[in-house]
Amino acid sequence: MNAAALTVRAIRAVAVEVPLRFVLGTSAAAVHAAPLLLVDVETEEGITGRTYLFCYVLAAAPAIVSLLGAVESAVKGKPVAPVELWALLSKRFRLIGVQGIVRMAMSAFDTACWDALAIAANLPLVEYLGGSARRIVAYNSCGLGLMPPAQLADEAEMLLEGGFRALKLRLGYPTLAEDMAALDAVKKRVPAAIEIMVDYNQALSVDEALLRGRALDGAGVAWIEEPIRHDDYRGCATLARELSTPIQIGENFSEPRAMTEALEMRAADYVMPDLERIGGVTGWRAAAALAGASAIPMSSHLFPEVSAHLLAVTPTAHWLEYVDWADAIVQEPLKIIDGSAIIPARPGNGLAWDTQAVARYRMT
Repeated sequence: MNAAALTVRAIRAVAVEVPLRFVLGTSAAAVHAAPLLLVDVETEEGITGRTYLFCYVLAAAPAIVSLLGAVESAVKGKPVAPVELWALLSKRFRLIGVQGIVRMAMSAFDTACWDALAIAANLPLVEYLGGSARRIVAYNSCGLGLMPPAQLADEAEMLLEGGFRALKLRLGYPTLAEDMAALDAVKKRVPAAIEIMVDYNQALSVDEALLRGRALDGAGVAWIEEPIRHDDYRGCATLARELSTPIQIGENFSEPRAMTEALEMRAADYVMPDLERIGGVTGWRAAAALAGASAIPMSSHLFPEVSAHLLAVTPTAHWLEYVDWADAIVQEPLKIIDGSAIIPARPGNGLAWDTQAVARYRMT
């Protein structure tokens, strides 16, 4: 890893709301547009690092912008040293806690700092982190929300464009029969070799998850994701022990210590940290080391543009979750060829904003 002498000058953020190509109907809510916060970390040396956050709800964007102002006040004029700056900010926000939108703001700053350092070294992020670019196998997570089976089948066919060999299906209908009907409709329409991951978005109780999980055990799905409350590691451990289908959790791990607790309790067969919750690139690297030590397959959650670089340096790399939400506001969207993400050769993480598109979708 080549060191670069950079100094934090300012943090800029712009909120946009990007319409989704496919409505994402989950057991929690139906998502029609993605509220994204584009974050730039400017340095005194003229290099800018970039990333974006998924805000989940519109109201979170201005709150995160305000917290980024507090981050800027704490780091302005300091060397761009992400690990040290994370420690400094953790101390700064100790009383309120590094949780929620505080953690999101810190993660965005951290990720953009790593981008700036890689750009300064004139290396793609994956190479700056000590790896090499390679194709990262991906599954399409852009749609297949809760909807009638016939519509699901039609959408599944569309989501195979780009050569995808795996799809994410949201479940959590009112009844098990409806879950199985949705899965059956998709499986009948796509080739038999296509892998299907199912995601409950925390919709079930432990008892209901056992009931539905046992039905899914005979259905050949790749994993069952977040069937119960995300932090019920005891319940997740019961599911992992009792079901033959792998249990996948991790998008809600809050920093690597939450992942440590989950692994100690054997709460999952697979893990999938989220860049803005695990603690940016710094947190991801710690999580990847934990997964490697436990020999547990590790996938990504959202943010495919940066996550592809990170999976390439993850010892137990599994699947990249692909969503196209940022395509509308970046100059060069992530390429998918034969179902795999192609890590760009550009310095840094490859993100650069399309200024006209940002102006079009900017939140007022």
